[in-house]
Amino acid sequence: MPKYIIEREIPGAGNLTAEELKSISQTSCGVLQEMGPKIQWVQSYVTDDKVYCVYIAPDEASVRKHAEQGGFPANSVAAVHTMIDPTTAE
Repeated sequence: MPKYIIEREIPGAGNLTAEELKSISQTSCGVLQEMGPKIQWVQSYVTDDKVYCVYIAPDEASVRKHAEQGGFPANSVAAVHTMIDPTTAE
């Protein structure tokens, strides 16, 4: 199944409290549960003003539907074509 990177522009994201992040995560998980097992949230990276999320989903439309239903921005959704890491250099 395809993997996607979602860029969410959220001003002040890096200043969100643990409780706020928990609430956002609970909302996301609730929407995912309603959508079924074909879409999965892998992890997210919180920076100063953005959150970068990794999802496994059948298509971009599913990722955008999750964002819409959860009330999250999805400013950019990009399909991952391949992954590399330091071992790629070997």
